[in-house]
Amino acid sequence: MLKRLLIIAAAVAPVVAVSALAQQSGIKRTPLQTVDFPPGYNVVSAIAEVAPGNCAGRHTHPGAESSYVIEGALVLKVAGKPDQTLKAGDSFQIPPNTPHDACTVPGQVFKVLGIYIIEKGKPLASPAP
Repeated sequence: MLKRLLIIAAAVAPVVAVSALAQQSGIKRTPLQTVDFPPGYNVVSAIAEVAPGNCAGRHTHPGAESSYVIEGALVLKVAGKPDQTLKAGDSFQIPPNTPHDACTVPGQVFKVLGIYIIEKGKPLASPAP
């Protein structure tokens, strides 16, 4: 019984972390699924939307992020790299623990599908200074 509760808690934790991050910034995240794989990791997929004139909020992930721009355009700001403007149909990757932010292009909304590979028990995202 205890093992079953721990498994359920491990599966739910990333979804709770996604929701908590969404409340802290200008981003709306819709969790789609969490897969318990590979061993010791979770693969989390979510849709992220940012309304015109807003940014997601500078943050990090404890694992890799691979995202695809579904709608609109965004300015991706990754620490140590020049800002990059992306549009629907583009994809991008963020290395683990790299501070980054994504802001709307004036007058546009953006929506991305994000896939995150994170160690079990770690939050999906954390605010970055």
